[in-house]
Formats: sequence, C-alpha cells, structure tokens
Amino acid sequence: MLIFAVHPVATDATHKITPAPTSVAVIPVRFNSTRLPGKALVDIAGQTMIERVYRRAERANSIDSVLVATDDNRIADVVTKFGGNVCLTRSDHLSGSDRLAEVAESLTCDVIVNVQGDEPLLNPLLIDAVLGRLLIDPSAHIATARCAITDQSEFSNPHVVKVVVNSADHALYFSRSPIPHQQNGTTPSDNILGFKHIGLYAYRRSILLELGKLSPTTLEQTEQLEQLRALQYGYRITTVETDDNPIGVDTAEDLDEVRRLVLTGVNE
Repeated sequence: MLIFAVHPVATDATHKITPAPTSVAVIPVRFNSTRLPGKALVDIAGQTMIERVYRRAERANSIDSVLVATDDNRIADVVTKFGGNVCLTRSDHLSGSDRLAEVAESLTCDVIVNVQGDEPLLNPLLIDAVLGRLLIDPSAHIATARCAITDQSEFSNPHVVKVVVNSADHALYFSRSPIPHQQNGTTPSDNILGFKHIGLYAYRRSILLELGKLSPTTLEQTEQLEQLRALQYGYRITTVETDDNPIGVDTAEDLDEVRRLVLTGVNE
C-alpha cells in the first residue's frame, strides 16, 4: 500500500504529488526463548503465535508491508507456508533491534516498525499511533508507546519496564526499577504510579542503521534494555500514551490467558 500526499509548490499555482514515507513492519523472532522455548510456533486457536502477530501488523493502515526476521529455519518455514514474508538473519545478534538493523540494510523504506513477536493481541491502531508520532515529531529519531500503571505490584515488577518522559513526551529513562521513586508517597497523579513501556518501536531507517553499528552501552547491559543504547548515545525517543496494554507471552500462564481471550473473542 503506497499512500500519496499532495503539497503546494511555492513557486507557482500548480501542485506536485510526493510519496508519503514508506514503512515496513519487521517482527524479529528467535526460537530459543529463555522462559518459553518455541513460543513463536505455539498454537493459539488454530494459528501459530507468529501468524497471529503477522496478521495484526498487516491490519495497520500505516504499514506498507510486513516481514519476519529470524535465524531459525523452523520459523521461516511456518511463515512461508502461511504466505508471509521472511528474512533469514545471522544468529549472533544481541537484541531484536540489532536483528532489525541487519534487515534494514536490504530495505529501501523510510520507517521500520519493530513489532514484538510475542504479542498476538497487539492492536493495529497502536502501530499506526506510534508510527504517526514519529512522523509528526521531526526532532525524534525513534517512537514508542507507554500506558499508565495503577497497580503497585505491576509498578514493582522488574519484568514490567517503566519509562519517564519530559514535557515533550520524549523519554528520559527506561528502567526495570520503579521510576519515578515515590518520595513521601508522591506520584504523578492521584491514581497513576508511573508509566509502563510498551515494546513497540518505529525507527527512521537511517537511525536504525546507525544504532546497529554502535557498541552496547553500560546502561543497556545493566538493565538489559536495548532502548537504553539509543538514549545513552543521545538519540531522542518520543512516546505516545495509550490505554492499550498488550499482553506479552513470556510464560505458560501468559499463553493460557491469551488463549482464553482469543476463544472469548476479546481484541479480535
């Protein structure tokens, strides 16, 4: 899908047609997940998880094409069989964004959206919102999403990544720790403890290529959060706030919950 935008030409009364930025959604997937090996290929009501994620990304209006980036032939075969696009990558990547950077070298699009391969209920409208935020903020290099945290157990959970932002909605820091710290019980609002980071990213392709050539940083390695590489090297990450809170499948319990929601028609 190629969308065209019409802009006035300053020198005369005619108009020219210029193509809107092109975008590709890339789903980086590996087979050997630490907590739930092979989860990309588990069955969820008759479809593998990777196919469900792929179909969700296809439904985003802002996405021109979708492809899976993997180093595993089993995953590649499944994607090919359901008619999806797939790119086989090296197996030595430290993070999903590093895998994306390899794929970006062979793409000619303007924007690459990193869609997590373990969120089969991801709202396609959230993809549109994140990509749109990047396009309207020329000062930003990357865009991502956040949602409010109102539950103390979630706020304290190191598996829930938190983000704090400035007045322009640019990320100041991401952490597995509860941030901001509640000194004297002070919170951002009466019922919001902080903001959860949703691991959906839109990158300008040129920035992704730059990041792929940079060494991992101390903060990235300490927190085990790949987005901290971009922050520590001075790149700006803009965020969009959403009410959506996609379920990431990290455990067998998460998988059971997603299967239950799919069978009841939630988020379909």
